[in-house]
Amino acid sequence: MPTQIKNNQKSRTRRSTALRMIELSRALADRTRRLRFGLPVTHVYRPLDYARELHESYLATYADGDRDVLFLGMNPGPWGMAQTGIPFGAVGAVREWLRIDGSVEMPPRMHEKRPIQGLDCTRNEAAVAVGRGRLIGFAARFFNRFFVANYCPLCFLEASGCNRTPDKLPPEERRPLYAACDQALVGIVGILKPSIVIGVGAFAETRAREALKETGVRIGRIPHPSPASPAANRGWAGQADSALASLGIAFD
Repeated sequence: MPTQIKNNQKSRTRRSTALRMIELSRALADRTRRLRFGLPVTHVYRPLDYARELHESYLATYADGDRDVLFLGMNPGPWGMAQTGIPFGAVGAVREWLRIDGSVEMPPRMHEKRPIQGLDCTRNEAAVAVGRGRLIGFAARFFNRFFVANYCPLCFLEASGCNRTPDKLPPEERRPLYAACDQALVGIVGILKPSIVIGVGAFAETRAREALKETGVRIGRIPHPSPASPAANRGWAGQADSALASLGIAFD
């Protein structure tokens, strides 16, 4: 087969994969948009809606084919994906490593202590600061083999501005949220076909095991790069490297 035809076929396959990921993202946004959450949550940020341009640029650029490994985070942080629509996507990482630019709209209700400023935000996501942007720091070379996603696309804020994680929601709110997120995760694995899904932290690992138990895909875990984690405070990068090595995974 002539090289040009092969290249054209590869290009069509890449576009098809990215489009399927975008369609899946929009379906998850639609499904979670209908969910309602009560106190102590006062604000819910939905970056798949107001940061859709950046999020879909991420998918179009870096989710365009099969990936060996899927890293799975918990949900958006107020200074990361909540600002940029990209998992673990503090502004510096998005601009300097991923080379993604675009506009971010304002959410319908904004918390005064956690304003959405998009790529104008000067705050850094704590998890990314501890991890030094490691998960997305290798950009194109990294994304040839790996992809990074979040299990839940919503950021939950309390009146104080405190970030409330999905596992702290009451059961009647968790159940429909987890059902939507489980379905999306199964879809991501079906599209990207990773041989292993690695939860970034215990929550993501647990949800991956539950959602993907019928798929046969391998599940692993690395520590979450959060200052609130004792493991992270003792040197997250080294612990992450050790966890990856035990799973037989090395960065090129």
